[in-house]
Amino acid sequence: MTPTQDAAPPDPPGVDLAALATWLRGTRPDLLADAPLRATLIAGGRSNLTYRVDGGRGPFVLRRPPLGHVLATAHDMGREYRVVSALAGSAVPVPEALALCADDAVLGAPFYLMGLVDGRVLRDADDLAALSADDVRALGGALVDVLADLHLLDVAAHGLADFGRPDGYLERQVRRWGRQLDSSRSRDVAGIEDLRAGLAAAVPLSPAPTVIHGDYRLDNVMVAPDDLRRVVAVLDWEMATLGDPLADLGLLVVYRNRPSTPGDPVSDAMAAPGFPTADELVAHYARRTGTDVSDLSWYAALGFFKLAVVLEGIHYRFVQGQTVGAGFDRIGLLVEPLVAGGLAALRRDEIPAQG
Repeated sequence: MTPTQDAAPPDPPGVDLAALATWLRGTRPDLLADAPLRATLIAGGRSNLTYRVDGGRGPFVLRRPPLGHVLATAHDMGREYRVVSALAGSAVPVPEALALCADDAVLGAPFYLMGLVDGRVLRDADDLAALSADDVRALGGALVDVLADLHLLDVAAHGLADFGRPDGYLERQVRRWGRQLDSSRSRDVAGIEDLRAGLAAAVPLSPAPTVIHGDYRLDNVMVAPDDLRRVVAVLDWEMATLGDPLADLGLLVVYRNRPSTPGDPVSDAMAAPGFPTADELVAHYARRTGTDVSDLSWYAALGFFKLAVVLEGIHYRFVQGQTVGAGFDRIGLLVEPLVAGGLAALRRDEIPAQG
């Protein structure tokens, strides 16, 4: 075998495996074995980076912020690690939290380790093609059940009573996403200022605060590989906080009903044949939690605004030459239809389902 064949593969960007091994020897030596560590970037997600690490005593997962400059309050690894740790053993399935490193000197940014879950992420409607319409419907019900279980948790019993500032949560959300919009302007977007003003003018009274996920959707959970109707882990907790639970439900409605364009890169898994309609998802949630959902149109409008701003930011980075990859050239086409969906929700018009 030649020296080139013997050489270990290079570390993926964002992970220094020698530094990680050194840190583990002093922190979690039980995760190491005689074999050298190997890391592979896990596909999916446009924010925090997730890697599978092999070579230790069983594979584990490393999660860290994106490379380069990030906002000071974004990509908080300690926040993600805290909520995943707190939910261990609860009705909400999460990966096992293994270790947190807050020291930038190890990998150039804070990171945390969690157990590898044996499961699948369903990213598009084709991933559900093997399921019957009844099974797809059952999967939609399971997705809502896990969200209801999250919102029904006793936050104090799980050590999360100080996890956020629920008072004024909705007002801060409107302001926050408005500031994000202001920082990502490269063009005029029809109706977006009307949507922003309409949201600010009609903020509803929130129900009792709960732990909320912040970006709950089908492709942010894992399902059992042998039973695609069963959720085995909820992922991507970077936006979790204490706040208004209907914000999670409103965004779930957006992902179910959002306008789509041919070939767009945003997940269409919830448009698979048989998936419950938005009204059915909401009714299921209301039965499980007893929450008044009469103001949900406002929360759907907030979800449309939030997703429009996120995608406008991605479009902005694309036109500035700061983002490359398949599908990014189509992101900008989604923004105005999302704004139109948000305005329709504020008017309580019927929002046509995608697909």
